[in-house]
Amino acid sequence: MAGDSRFCVPSNGLTTSQKRPSLVHYDTLIIGAGMSGLAAGIRLAYYDKRVAILERHTTIGGLNSFYRLRGRNYDVGLHAVTNFAPAGTRTGPLAKLLKQLRLRWDDFDLSPQNGSSVVFPGHRIPFDNDYPAFLDAVCAEFPAQADSFRRLVQRIEDFDELNLSQKPVSARKVVGEFLSDPLLIDMLFCPLMFYGSAIPHDMDFNQFVIMFKSIFREGFGRPLDGVRKILKSLTRHYKSLGGELKLRHGVSKILIDNGRAVGVITDDGTEITADKILSSAGVVETYELCGQELPTRSAKPGEVSFNEAIYVLDCQPHELGHHETIVFYNNLETFHYEPPVGPIDTRSGIICSPNNFRYADGATLEDGLIRITALANPDYWMNLPEAEYYAEKKRWADEMVRSAIQHIPDFRKHVVDVDIFTPKTIRRFTGHIQGAVYGAPVKVLDGTTPINNLYLCGTDQGFLGIIGSMLSGITMANNHLLRE
Repeated sequence: MAGDSRFCVPSNGLTTSQKRPSLVHYDTLIIGAGMSGLAAGIRLAYYDKRVAILERHTTIGGLNSFYRLRGRNYDVGLHAVTNFAPAGTRTGPLAKLLKQLRLRWDDFDLSPQNGSSVVFPGHRIPFDNDYPAFLDAVCAEFPAQADSFRRLVQRIEDFDELNLSQKPVSARKVVGEFLSDPLLIDMLFCPLMFYGSAIPHDMDFNQFVIMFKSIFREGFGRPLDGVRKILKSLTRHYKSLGGELKLRHGVSKILIDNGRAVGVITDDGTEITADKILSSAGVVETYELCGQELPTRSAKPGEVSFNEAIYVLDCQPHELGHHETIVFYNNLETFHYEPPVGPIDTRSGIICSPNNFRYADGATLEDGLIRITALANPDYWMNLPEAEYYAEKKRWADEMVRSAIQHIPDFRKHVVDVDIFTPKTIRRFTGHIQGAVYGAPVKVLDGTTPINNLYLCGTDQGFLGIIGSMLSGITMANNHLLRE
């Protein structure tokens, strides 16, 4: 998957005079068939809005998709669904999501994790979906910080992360007002940044709270069939409500008339009009689609991206002695979260085994799987000559494994297949500039843009994770598209 295509360039270069006229008008057009766009589409279709989702590629999901390669199914993006809650739970993000979309618990079919950990030299903090046990584990590992940590937790619990009018505040500054041990601070930040920070070295405190609650308080779950289970449930429900999904309909331009978004032009030159437009493409990418109406210098693109290698094994990971669901590791006492100078940063990473969830009735995945993720240098991978690209992917995946097997059993003799992606792959299939997984560093919490009737949802709105991204689409639909 080494190819590349810019998100905002029409595929055939049609001029204005060659554009095919609009055949239909919609209440809302949604750019991108990721989790956020699909959730927004369901919400709108439920209220009889005429809505169409436009997706450039041949499949849905965006950052969280799936594909089939050499006879096997692979997930893209999904390590685990955060914000887990047992079936029947009446409060929390997952329960709210299902209620808003009129879906059942079985539509996602989430199974809880075995247990995960944050591992630094000489220290380990285990956690599963038992929040009090996690709090006790932190206090046991850092007894001198226990009282201060409990006060920080209360500050987090009191914080309203759903307030869309708040201004960015440094999470390291806020956490530093409570904790004095830099090692504990880094161990708390490590998984939260790996799973949700678009900012090198730091996070907005709002994002910190969202990720702390979603990972540590609620925890991880996964459908046995992976992300395709969630995506198929969303798509089936969306279409049953009358929503239209248009694959191979990339948007090359957003049409602006007197400061108001009025439609789009697709890659093949078709003009489609609408009263309102909701974009999950990213703030900078959306501004690019507006052309001279909205200079891209008004927003800054992200720079945090990753390489990931997915290893298929001839055995289950537990047969090798590996039982944990996810390991967030750092091989130095200080955690560095930034685009590396070299191709990747092997000092830290994420190890995930999709096998290590407690699936119902003892079910398990047919293949053993180990996924290893590390921070990557987008410029290196974007500009690597094609002749060197595949060999470099393999070479640096090997380096990632050498780092990871300091924390899990050596599985290399059991590998039967591997697939690897880089920032270049991410850019190709999502359109995100520099392959920035978490988008722009400054989020647009209220989803508004300088263009009337053009709104943002998804990664750059600011609700992160799979559940968060769907709630982003729902919230923006409720706030901007369902109000006359």
